[in-house]
Amino acid sequence: MWIYLGLLLLTGMLWGCTNPFIRQGTRGLRKVKADTKFGQARAEVKFLLGNWRYVLPWLVNQAGSLVYLLAVQRVPLSLAVPAANSLAFAFTALTGAAVGSEQPLDSGSVVGIVLIAAGTALCCWDKAD
Repeated sequence: MWIYLGLLLLTGMLWGCTNPFIRQGTRGLRKVKADTKFGQARAEVKFLLGNWRYVLPWLVNQAGSLVYLLAVQRVPLSLAVPAANSLAFAFTALTGAAVGSEQPLDSGSVVGIVLIAAGTALCCWDKAD
């Protein structure tokens, strides 16, 4: 069971740590213009797929989804969903602050991250039996 809980932690880390980089990779997307809706969609997809700063973190994020699928096969959904998603929020805040794409962490953010970690740990401890 602990291996699968570790997979949920890895999922949250892969999802959360890539979010700030995906956001940075989409910079300039609003400047992409085309004449038709289909042309606009094609131009946006071309912009994104041609941008390694978007594609690389997106692929890592998708790897997190594969790890999640491995974990969710063995862990109850009542644990897997809140654990992976709440940890993703915490890792997004930490990574965003570390790379400077988000505001620096204030005391309220730090308390929130600690509460997320504590709540996730309690849920895992309860389900680990």
